Amino acid sequence: MILFLLALLAFPLLEIWGLAQLGQALGWWTLAPLALSALAGWALIRGERRLFASRLERARARGDMLFSALLDSGRQFLAGALLLFPGVVSDVLALLLLLLPWKSLNPEPPRDEGVIEGEYRRLD
Repeated sequence: MILFLLALLAFPLLEIWGLAQLGQALGWWTLAPLALSALAGWALIRGERRLFASRLERARARGDMLFSALLDSGRQFLAGALLLFPGVVSDVLALLLLLLPWKSLNPEPPRDEGVIEGEYRRLD
């Protein structure tokens, strides 16, 4: 619990430090990446809101676990929220959420590779 509180207090300080470093490197141009990441986060949340119901319906129709669809949508929504939050560290975390592959909770069943389908003709 103490570790969680320390991380919660350290996160804004790390964001301020990251913005200060970016501000020293880019000057007033620092506002451009912040604005672009906020717009990307807004678009990601807006698009995920539209896709959420269809993703759940598709998972239900295929017989998959609904938790997998919820997890995918939640990951997209969290990445969008982190992009909306101004800061360098939150943007890096959002990109990690979006780009790192996640194992599906419903792996596809293994295919039976022992059967080869086709036609044959016996030549005598």
